[in-house]
Amino acid sequence: MPVQVFWRAKKLHEMSPAEFESLCDGCGKCCLHKLEDEDTGDVYYTKVACRFLDHDTCKCQVYAERQKHVPDCITLTPESVKDTYWLPETCAYRLIDEGIPLFDWHPLISGDPDSVHKAGMSVAGQVVHENSVNPDDLEDHIVRWV
Repeated sequence: MPVQVFWRAKKLHEMSPAEFESLCDGCGKCCLHKLEDEDTGDVYYTKVACRFLDHDTCKCQVYAERQKHVPDCITLTPESVKDTYWLPETCAYRLIDEGIPLFDWHPLISGDPDSVHKAGMSVAGQVVHENSVNPDDLEDHIVRWV
C-alpha cells in the first residue's frame, strides 16, 4: 500500500508547524519587492530582493528574527494563505490550499533541497540587493518569473 504523504492527506490547518514550514520550496520569490497596480490590483514582481535574502541559496539570513528586522515581513499561517494573493503561482502553500499537486521539482517530491534551483524555479543568482535600487525606480526592475 502506498505511503500517504501529509500534503495530500491534510489541509493546511491540519498540518503540524513543521509540516507547514516544510511546504516552502525555497524559491525566494516571496522575499522580492512587489508592486501592485492600484486600479487593477495586479501584482508585479521585481528582481529586487530583501536585504536579508541570500542571493545564492534563497534563504533568509535572519529567518527566526525576520519580523524584528523587517516589521512588514509577512509570516504565513494556514489561515493567511488564502488572503496572501501575491504568492507566486508555483508556491506550494497556494497550490495545496487550492487542491493542486506540487510540481516535480518541489523538494518534498524530488527529495533534493536544491531541486527548485536546478529546475530554474528560484531567484538564485538573478536578483539585486534592495540597497542598490532607489525605491522610486522599482518599476524599472519588474520581471516575469516562471
